[in-house]
Amino acid sequence: MRVFFTSDTHFGHGGALGLFKRPFASVAAMDEALVCRWNAVVRPEDEVWHLGDFALRRTPAAMEALLARLAGRKHLVAGNNDGPATLALEGWASVQAYAEIELQERSVVLCHYPFRSWNGMRRGALNLHGHTHGRLAPLLPRQIDVGVDVRDFRPVTLDELLEALAARRRRRAPRT
Repeated sequence: MRVFFTSDTHFGHGGALGLFKRPFASVAAMDEALVCRWNAVVRPEDEVWHLGDFALRRTPAAMEALLARLAGRKHLVAGNNDGPATLALEGWASVQAYAEIELQERSVVLCHYPFRSWNGMRRGALNLHGHTHGRLAPLLPRQIDVGVDVRDFRPVTLDELLEALAARRRRRAPRT
């Protein structure tokens, strides 16, 4: 079993095309691409932490059908656009506003929003978040946006995120 992270899919949200400059011709094309990219990397036995803003302007039945099409055991860390109907979907393995998990001997703090400070940050804990759609530079070194707009419109693993973090550090390192 592998563990993946994603955020801000905004299934059904026409405004996402323009607001976040998504490269899709229509909402239907965006939704289908997001499903295909998700299922291209996630297997049924994998676990996915969705850090909020799952879908907008969808009926509960449509959201339930969409969630059922996505591979893996899915957890929701609720975002500002996740209303009661989204939180109540039966396809979630769990629903919460915040979570802390241990993965690959690392503490990982999960929330829709980026933090200025989080539990364990001085001991190497990571803060994975969404909400910013790549528009906010991380304030602190172990803070990572997992939103689809900055992660090739698909869920990503911790190893992929750690590599992105290392690349970010290399870019910032002074040249000698």
